[in-house]
This record gives sequence, C-alpha cells and structure tokens, in this order.
Amino acid sequence: MPLTRDFKETVQARAKRDAAFREALLKEGVECLLAGDLEAGKIVLRDYINATIGFEELGALTNKQPKSLMRMFGPSGNPHARNLFEVISCMQRHEGVQLEVNAVR
Repeated sequence: MPLTRDFKETVQARAKRDAAFREALLKEGVECLLAGDLEAGKIVLRDYINATIGFEELGALTNKQPKSLMRMFGPSGNPHARNLFEVISCMQRHEGVQLEVNAVR
C-alpha cells in the first residue's frame, strides 16, 4: 500500500525536528532486519532515508547510484549483505549514532 503524501510529509517534518525519532527509525529498521523481517526493515529504512539523508546524498556517500539504492530498499529489492551493511554504516555516521546488538533470552 503506497503511503499518502500527508504521511510522508508528517514523517519528514518530525524527523527534521526530533533526533530521537530519527534514531528510533534507524534502530527499528535494523532490528527488523536482525529479526528476519527483511520487508519491514527495508520499509522503515527507506522511510528513514527519505526523511533524512535522501537517496541522492546517500548515493554520493556510498558511491552507489541513487536509483540502485531506491531499488535495493524497494518492495522487490534483495540487497547483498555487503551493500546493506555499507548503507547502514553510512546512515549511522550521518545520524551520529552507533547501534549495538544486545543478546536477550
């Protein structure tokens, strides 16, 4: 289901003013990936990218074509682990955070 323009604008506006919200989006996307939910992880990370760095700047920082990055995080995208982790690393640097994994039983 495509997102409405109002929803996208709301997410972008909140991301611009709320660092904790940006960090939560990034964290949620990575947690979904680690839990094995690739589709949800890609959706959340795509929302993060659109609301913050944008695909053009991300492409410049990763030396990847913005269209390739858009496909990678699109519904049928199947990113290679190397590309996915490179992009996540770039997003962490951009946000000024370092995500850590904690084991929970």
